[in-house]
Amino acid sequence: MPKSASVPAQPFDPLALENQFCFALYSASLAMTKTYKPFLEKLGLTYPQYLVMLVLWQQDDVLVKTIGEKLFLDSGTLTPLLKRLEASSLIQRTRDDADERQVRITLTREGRALKKKAQCIPHDVLCASGQSHEVLQNLRSQLSTIRDDLAKATGG
Repeated sequence: MPKSASVPAQPFDPLALENQFCFALYSASLAMTKTYKPFLEKLGLTYPQYLVMLVLWQQDDVLVKTIGEKLFLDSGTLTPLLKRLEASSLIQRTRDDADERQVRITLTREGRALKKKAQCIPHDVLCASGQSHEVLQNLRSQLSTIRDDLAKATGG
């Protein structure tokens, strides 16, 4: 019986793509967005628009600044998203009474009604992931901690 040749262990390459945490996170994000796509298409939403709607379904009548803080987006990124949501009759943008420089976002009747149609999306995505609710909640918590730590480290 021939001896099996032992394969020498490869040294850890810190620049190998498969060793990059950032790539694992990036590619998982792409896969997640791709998973959401067919569910959101039924609602006429893109993934970033869905995130805005999630903020508004949790708290209606908020400033653009508040949405940006919750989603980690600047107003230059948010404004086109909000304009498209307004064109779809899901939100209304108005100047804030207290400060005309601020824009207030409120859901329309159609925007509030869309929440009911979106109720099943989290469950559908959970099923598609093949993971338990607990596993995903733990992972979400860990990723939030990493995000916060990186923001502190970069001054963001």
